[in-house]
Amino acid sequence: MSTFYSLAWPLVRRLDPETAHRLAVRALSCGLVRSDKRPDDPVLATRVWGREFSNPIGLAAGFDKHAECPHALGRLGFGFVEVGGVTPRPQPGNARPRVFRLEEDAAVINRFGLNSDGMEAVAARLARHRAYGRTIIGINLGRNKETDDPTADYERLIRRLAPLADFLTLNVSSPNTPGLRALQGREPLTELLRRATAALPAADAPPLLLKIAPDLTEEDEADIAAVVLAEGVDGLIVSNTTIERPESLRSAHRGETGGLSGRPLFERSTALLGRMARATEGRFPLVGVGGVASGRDAYAKIRAGASLVQLYTAFIYGGPPLVSAIKAELAECLKADGFASVAEAVGADHR
Repeated sequence: MSTFYSLAWPLVRRLDPETAHRLAVRALSCGLVRSDKRPDDPVLATRVWGREFSNPIGLAAGFDKHAECPHALGRLGFGFVEVGGVTPRPQPGNARPRVFRLEEDAAVINRFGLNSDGMEAVAARLARHRAYGRTIIGINLGRNKETDDPTADYERLIRRLAPLADFLTLNVSSPNTPGLRALQGREPLTELLRRATAALPAADAPPLLLKIAPDLTEEDEADIAAVVLAEGVDGLIVSNTTIERPESLRSAHRGETGGLSGRPLFERSTALLGRMARATEGRFPLVGVGGVASGRDAYAKIRAGASLVQLYTAFIYGGPPLVSAIKAELAECLKADGFASVAEAVGADHR
C-alpha cells in the first residue's frame, strides 16, 4: 500500500484538493482501498469513556463529513473515526475554491464553512453503518450558518444523533462559520452545555465533548476550564484549526483565509493541550489534535495529557500507510520509556 500511494500521489496532487478528497471518500466507500488486517500492538490498547480502543489514533472530523465511509477508515487502522461536522439542515458551505494545500509547510488551509448533507442524511447512513461495523464513531456537531438560536441547533442534533454515536462533539471552534467561536465565551458556553446536557437521552447517553480553538487568550482558557468543570463535560478536543499565520509559512497559498491545519499547528496546539490538562485537573479525558504526523508527535500529545489523539492533514499527504507507521512508532516510544500502556503515559510530563 505504501508503494502504491507513493506512486499515486504525483497524480493526486495535480487535482483540485476538494476533487481529490471526494474521489478518496468515494474509493473508500466503494471498498477500493485495501484494509490493514494486522493486529495492533497490545501496548496501544486503551479504555476511555468505558469503551475499548485497540489504539488511540483517530481520524479527526472533516475528512468524512457526511458519514460515507467511517468503517472503511476504521479498517485502515484508525482506532476511532469522527465524522462531520454535521448541521441540522443541509447547507452548501462557502464557495469554491475553499481548500488549499500548503505542501512546503505540510499544512492545509480550508474555509469549507460546515458544508453538510444535514442530520437526516447522516443519521440514515450511520444507522446502516452501525448494523455491520465495529469502528468507534464520534459525531462532530455544528450549527447552521443562518439560525436564530445556535444552541437550539445543537439540541436538535443531539436528540437525533445521540443513539447513533459513540461520542458527540460540540464544535464551537471552527473559524469558518460567522459567530461560532463566540460560543466559547463564559455565558454562552454555560448555556450551551446546560441545554446540550439536558438534550441527551436519559439512558445510554454517549459522552459529550467540546472542541476548542487554539486562538484563545489566557482569560478565554480560564473561562472555558471554569465552565466545563462547573457544568460537566466528558472530554475536550484540543484543538481546531488556527486563524493565525506563522511567519515560517512558505507556500504561495499562505495568505488564503480560513483555518490553518497541519505541521505549523503542532507546537501551538500541544502547548494549549498541556495548559488545559492542568486547568481541568485530570477530571476527564482530553483528545489531542493538531499537526500530528508521526508516532513521536502522537506520543508528545499523550505525554502532554491526551488520552486519545487525532490527525487529518498528515493523512492527506501520507495516505493510508501513515496510520500503521504512526502506531508502530508510538508503540516504540511507549516501550522505550517503560510504559506498559497508553493510560500510564497520559500526562506524564505534568506529574
